[in-house]
Amino acid sequence: MTRQRRTDQETAARMMADIEPAYTDQQAQVEADRCLYCFDAPCIMACPTGIDIPAFIKKIAVQNNRGAARTILSSNILGASCARVCPTTVLCEGACVLQDRDQKPIKIGRLQRYATDAVAGKEASLLEKPAAATGKKVAVIGGGPAGLGCAAEMARLGHAVTIFERRPEAGGLNTYGIAYYKLTPEVSLDEVEVVKSLGVEIRCGVEVGVDLPMADLQKDYDAVFLGVGLGHTYTLGIPGEDLPEVMEALAFIEEIHTQPLHEVAVGEHVVVIGCGNTAIDAVTQAKRLGATSATIVYRRGEKDMPAYAYEYEIAKADGCGFVFHAAPVEVLGESSVTGLKVIRTEPDAEGRARPVPGSESVIPCDMVIKALGQEKQVQMLQTLLPDLALDAKGRVVRDEKTGQTSVPGVFAGGDAANGGREVVNAVAEGKKAARGIHAALCGDAVEGPVQHTRVGVPGSKPVGSGLDRPVRVPEAEAEYYAAKGER
Repeated sequence: MTRQRRTDQETAARMMADIEPAYTDQQAQVEADRCLYCFDAPCIMACPTGIDIPAFIKKIAVQNNRGAARTILSSNILGASCARVCPTTVLCEGACVLQDRDQKPIKIGRLQRYATDAVAGKEASLLEKPAAATGKKVAVIGGGPAGLGCAAEMARLGHAVTIFERRPEAGGLNTYGIAYYKLTPEVSLDEVEVVKSLGVEIRCGVEVGVDLPMADLQKDYDAVFLGVGLGHTYTLGIPGEDLPEVMEALAFIEEIHTQPLHEVAVGEHVVVIGCGNTAIDAVTQAKRLGATSATIVYRRGEKDMPAYAYEYEIAKADGCGFVFHAAPVEVLGESSVTGLKVIRTEPDAEGRARPVPGSESVIPCDMVIKALGQEKQVQMLQTLLPDLALDAKGRVVRDEKTGQTSVPGVFAGGDAANGGREVVNAVAEGKKAARGIHAALCGDAVEGPVQHTRVGVPGSKPVGSGLDRPVRVPEAEAEYYAAKGER
């Protein structure tokens, strides 16, 4: 085995520390005072959970941190995690109007972390007490962000909720699969405790369909929410893939989250295949844990990579390498990895990466990490619910407003339904599905949140929030320029 421990405890802790340290009181005050508290705040429309961002920032400015945290958590029960992992440049901060004035946007994510950190361990006491019990029971399959978002909202609406989670701990990717320097498991598990404090029961180590028949849930509960996420990483389908030093990116990141940092084994020369955000998480952490070199191999070009620009900059700052326009052909080695054979690629007429004959080369390495995206859980879903409708890509078909699937009484949200988006999207979809379930069981529609700055203004109708229709900045800009015919 060429994987081994390559750093000591002190160095590992330093290298994997928060990428953006928490604000001090003074820093938070200065940043909050920059906010314009917009009348029609685009940041609210860009937040998938519809947090009233100007309201919580104003409360920080007047040193009401508890009130700020209450505003955040009332809209997003996983507000502490999202403060750390949200791609704010394409969501709230990307929509900040200060950019139109050639200024830096408000650091909304860091202010959100400041507010939620200020009440850590006391979050549940800030929230309104759950409504009177309805007598209805709801089962949630999956304890990740979508399941937790759904369960918290259902509990607050007065329903008895039980989450069934196959892993030892709830939290999903927040607990097991995000770069340690962004989000530690402790933050995620603290949020799980907040959800439990709302009256939600969480049964870990229980896999529906294996330990518990799906038919029993449908019989014993009034509704079921599917928040099962995605499956394993796609395979390479090349020789040598079964060598012991070849592993999935999420499995590698899980080791980082479940072992002491200095005990995580890495290769001396690591290659990561893929260039999405998970690939960046894997390659940067391998480098920070002592790999001499950590390199990403991607079959397309720099402009085509799915990873966000700021993630790319993190990896480059850490000294990670990038080999673009290269596709893996074979993992070399007999009993252990010695290299990765790649072939150069070029785009064809339709933009697909095609191999260039005779252009093979070898990248020496002793560890290969696969970050090719995750498979949809088609087989598992079809086994659980044979009548469940899936689309051509294997995603659960559901009403995006209510979460209702093709199976009566079964609702869905999160990555299993959207194919894989952000943590905040999963929380929002779980929350919307909870409201859909509530309406189906009780006949009561839950509205909002709305833009509070519009309420009571003559002739100005409240316009809702990003919970209704999340607006991602790059997509909004593309629509705008397309309408103008500029690009």
